[in-house]
Amino acid sequence: MNTPISSIRNLGPAYEEACARANIHTAEELRELGADETYSRLLKTGSKPHFIGYYVLVMGLQGRPWNDCKGEEKKALRVRFDAIKDSAFDKGLSELETILNQIGVVEKDR
Repeated sequence: MNTPISSIRNLGPAYEEACARANIHTAEELRELGADETYSRLLKTGSKPHFIGYYVLVMGLQGRPWNDCKGEEKKALRVRFDAIKDSAFDKGLSELETILNQIGVVEKDR
């Protein structure tokens, strides 16, 4: 099947675009990868880390509303998020890309 990512609860067109940049094109692929691997790939392909974006994904894959994440569960997810961010997000590269965007450098097609 080729079910759109936006069919997953809480995930809309912007999340779908970010997933496409990470070469994740269907809800089935996303579910197979799981939240942690998907989020890691999003960070490695230029998405900026944002805790809410991570737990929205986790809750969506569980079929739960994004704001259902509370208490100890939210604390545990924060630990997972921080570990993913530390291993997958290149802050230096992100700052360089920001500066290049500001001066009008356009990324080449790969």
